Amino acid sequence: MTVEHTCSRAAGPLLDHLARLLRTRAEASIAHMGLRPRHVVALTVLRDHGAMSQQAYAAALELDRTNLVGLLNELESRGLVARRRSPEDRRRHLVELTDEGARTLREAERAFVDVEDELLSPLDGEQRNALVSLLQQVTAGHTVLCTEDPRAG
Repeated sequence: MTVEHTCSRAAGPLLDHLARLLRTRAEASIAHMGLRPRHVVALTVLRDHGAMSQQAYAAALELDRTNLVGLLNELESRGLVARRRSPEDRRRHLVELTDEGARTLREAERAFVDVEDELLSPLDGEQRNALVSLLQQVTAGHTVLCTEDPRAG
């Protein structure tokens, strides 16, 4: 499927179309792992920020307590995260990424890189770097959860 570029030079529709292509293909690339994008985001937060209380985790994910518990149950049942009592306050639970969770996250990120490589294949390395640089400039000041380059490692 190709997109005709004759009507407009507006970036919005093209960015939206690219985002939809990325999202659809990325979701499909992790489906065989039993993952959804929300799982990957949740694992990424723990990898990037370390173990945290359930309350802090809910805030970081912008989830209410009910939705967080459901998400944690899904991740914990698969061995991707672990909940344990806080040594400082036994009433609190800490959530941490397990080794299996870290391995699964790396696999999902590799799948996302493959999708990105496929979709951005018309661009050479310099053009891709320019695109990333421009997107970083445009999104400066907005929160981005992923801080590591999944290609490294």
